[in-house]
Amino acid sequence: MTMRMHSDPEVSSSLVRLNIGGKKFCTTVGTLTHREPDSMLAAMFSGRHTLCQDSEKGYVFVDRDGKHFRHLLNWLRDGVVPSLEDKEYSELLREAEYYQLLGLIEGINAALDKRKEYEELDSELTRTDIIKCIQSEKVRFRGVNLSGLDLSKLDLSYVDFSYACLKNVFFSRANLQCAKFRDVDAEGSIFHNATLRECEFTGANLRGALLAGANLQSANLQDACLQDCSFCGADLRSAHLQSADLTNANLEGANLEGANLKGAKLSNANLKGANLQRAYLRHVNLRETVSTEGVRLDGANLLGAIR
Repeated sequence: MTMRMHSDPEVSSSLVRLNIGGKKFCTTVGTLTHREPDSMLAAMFSGRHTLCQDSEKGYVFVDRDGKHFRHLLNWLRDGVVPSLEDKEYSELLREAEYYQLLGLIEGINAALDKRKEYEELDSELTRTDIIKCIQSEKVRFRGVNLSGLDLSKLDLSYVDFSYACLKNVFFSRANLQCAKFRDVDAEGSIFHNATLRECEFTGANLRGALLAGANLQSANLQDACLQDCSFCGADLRSAHLQSADLTNANLEGANLEGANLKGAKLSNANLKGANLQRAYLRHVNLRETVSTEGVRLDGANLLGAIR
């Protein structure tokens, strides 16, 4: 049985069943074609090719190892590079090169470069030191150099990191609720899927940080440098972003309901699909953003805003 896919927008949400070396996946034409339009997968489902399909269950077969294909799909869905061991990165890179996913290839290489930088950084403490410290009732790392440490998945709630050097620290999936990051230098740090509810980042430098999928409800990011940050799918409800610099930030799919962005800089920021319902956007220049497609502004305070 053969199947011809079409480029008509109406079929972008059509389900596609894939059999990658025996592993079964289900996705949509839109996922396979939108983020990486020049990839092999996009070409396969562009409507220009006739594909071989399992006559019984309708799966399109691709003769590749399916071990890492879920990471490829997640990249196409969310644009987030997974955190993997070096060996797994090498395997994923090989698959990304086969499918010609140029954005993912660039992201993997950037992640590997950062990992090399971490190895060269000289932190004052080790991960073991941190774990011992957080067993006490009041923990402070004010002004301490923790650059390059892997603090992922730790419970660091209520810890005071104010004025610390946190460059390139791994905070992925850590519990940092109510932690203090006042005036920290956390450039390039990774907070992917971390819990950051009610955290204080006043005046912090988070340039290039990854906060995709993070929970930042009611967090205070006033006057913070958030240039080139990724907030894809992050929860920023009721967050305080007054006068924050969000130049080149990626807020695609972020939930900013009720957030205060008074005086925030959004030059070249990506707000595609963001939720800004009831947000405070007085005097914010939304024309400077690179994309506001699908943005929800119901009930937002837009007095003096430029749209």
